[in-house]
Amino acid sequence: MNALLHRLEPAFRFLDRVAGGRHAAVVVPAEAMAHPRTRDTFRRVAWLLVVELLLGVGAVAVAVGLAVSGADVTFVVWMRTVVVLGITATLFYFTWRASRGWYWAYQRLLLFTRIFPVITLVLAAIPHLYPAWMITEQIVFSLVLLGILFYLSSTHMREAFPRPARPTSRA
Repeated sequence: MNALLHRLEPAFRFLDRVAGGRHAAVVVPAEAMAHPRTRDTFRRVAWLLVVELLLGVGAVAVAVGLAVSGADVTFVVWMRTVVVLGITATLFYFTWRASRGWYWAYQRLLLFTRIFPVITLVLAAIPHLYPAWMITEQIVFSLVLLGILFYLSSTHMREAFPRPARPTSRA
């Protein structure tokens, strides 16, 4: 597996440049990444993402089951299931890259775990947009994301991933 990941690293670095913007090349010190609390945080985040994946797959299974049984499953429900799986895949990628020390990935994780719970809860509050089972799934999805945010926002993690210094401008 490591050999395959090593061969694919140029493609991953391209994705990093696209997703990472100006901080795409910033890597935090190896000591911070080797710290047991850092490793433990990423392990916990990965497990929470597994829960998110199971929620997403469960939502697809419920939608398929309802559709097979003849219930009307709206386009919005199908889109929501696809979006949840896409978000979760993206968060797995960000977690993997952040666990390797990439500052940009840690920042994207923080951003996604702050924004998506709000978006999800607002959408869940729109009357008649989703069936009750999907509203429940969205609330649980949001709570798990907030759990991830809790771990990533710890003092230790903020110290492990310090904001890069601004480049000095040449006048």
